Amino acid sequence: MAPAPAPAVAPIPPASGERAKHRPRPVVASSPAPKARRLSGERKVPRPSPRAKRAQDDLVARRLRLANAPTPAGEAAIDPTRRPHPAQTPTPGVTDLVQGIITALRFAAESAGMSAEDIEAKLAAAIAYVRRRIEGDYAVDEFGYDPHFTENVVLPLLRPIYEKWFRIEVRGIENIPAEGGALIVANHSGTIAIDSVMTQVAIHEEHPEHRVMRALGADLVFQTPFLGTYARRTGSTLAANTDAERLFAKGELVGVFPEGFKGVGKPFKERYKLQRFGRGGFVAAALKAQVPIIPTSIVGAEEIAPIIGNMGTVARLFGLPYAPITPTFPLLGPLGLIPLPSKWIIEFGAPIPTDGFGPRADEDPMLVFDLTDQVRETIQQTLYALLMQRKSVFF
Repeated sequence: MAPAPAPAVAPIPPASGERAKHRPRPVVASSPAPKARRLSGERKVPRPSPRAKRAQDDLVARRLRLANAPTPAGEAAIDPTRRPHPAQTPTPGVTDLVQGIITALRFAAESAGMSAEDIEAKLAAAIAYVRRRIEGDYAVDEFGYDPHFTENVVLPLLRPIYEKWFRIEVRGIENIPAEGGALIVANHSGTIAIDSVMTQVAIHEEHPEHRVMRALGADLVFQTPFLGTYARRTGSTLAANTDAERLFAKGELVGVFPEGFKGVGKPFKERYKLQRFGRGGFVAAALKAQVPIIPTSIVGAEEIAPIIGNMGTVARLFGLPYAPITPTFPLLGPLGLIPLPSKWIIEFGAPIPTDGFGPRADEDPMLVFDLTDQVRETIQQTLYALLMQRKSVFF
C-alpha cells in the first residue's frame, strides 16, 4: 500500500530584515503536538478514580434535589453547604483568665471568712485604684507623701502584720488630738526598726479621725534604694527641725524616735533601757511651734530580732551603723530577717503642753534640756510598768 502523500503547505513569501528573523515557522498539521514538560518540584495531580467521580456526581444530584424541593411555609430553604456548626468550647483567653483569677480570689476570701459583698467591694476598690493611677488622679505633697498609694496599697499589706502577727494592743489613743499639730516621741528598738511603721498603722487604725503620723527618719533611710522612696511615699521625711516646723505649721502629727540607731542596734541584754535622746532638737521644734509632746512607750519590739552579737568589720565595710547577729540571722539567710511574732503594747501617754512657755522658749537651752529629760523619764517609767503587766513575750 502506497504511503499517503504529505499535505501541501502554502508557500510563504520571503521577508527581509528584522521581520524575516522573527517570522514564525509553519507547523505541519499532521505532526504531533509537543508534550508540556513538568517543572522540577511540581507534583503530579492524580486523576480521580471512578468511585470518587460517582460519589461527586451523587453529591451534586442530592444538592439539586434539595434546592428544587418545595419549602414549607414560614421556613427558609436549607442550604446543605451552609448548615450551622455545632456549639464548640471556646478557647481560653483573657476573659477566662480573669474569671479564673476572680474565682480563686473569691475562694481564698471565703476561706478567710469574708462574705461575697466584701469580696466584690475589694475587687471594685482595686479596679478604681488602678484607674485613678493610670489617669493620674492623685496628689503628692511637697515631702513626697502619697496618701492614695498609702491607704490603698501599703496599709492593706500592713494590717495583717499589725493584727495577726504582732497582735498589737493600743492604749491611750485618746491622748492624740483630733486635729492640729502634735509631736509623738517614742522609744526605738527591734533591730530592723519596724516599730515606727507599726506606730503609724496603730494611729491610723485606732484613732477616730484616722490621723497620719509623719515620721522623721535618719539620712541613711533616705539614701537606701527603694527604702527611701517607700518612706517618703508613706509620709516620712528627713529628721530636721526645718521639716518638722513645716509639718507643724500644716497641722500634721509628727513622730520622732530620738534614740536613733543606738536604740535599734543595742544588744538584747540592754533591752528596754533607753539610750541618750540627743541634744533635744525635737523638743526645741515643739516649743517653737507650741504643739503638745506625747510620750509613747512600745513594748514587744525588742524581742522580734534579739541582737546577740555585732559584726563590726562587716558594718564598717558597708558603711552601716551595725551588722547584727541574731538567733536566726545570718544562720537562716534571708529567712532570718523575718521578725519573731512577739506580743506588742503601744501606749500613748498624757500630752505635755508647750504653749505656756512663751514664743522664744526654744532658745533657752536649760528649758530644752529639762523638757527632754522629762519626756525620756516618762517613757522609761512607762516601759517598766508595761513590762511588769506583761504575762508573756509571745502571748
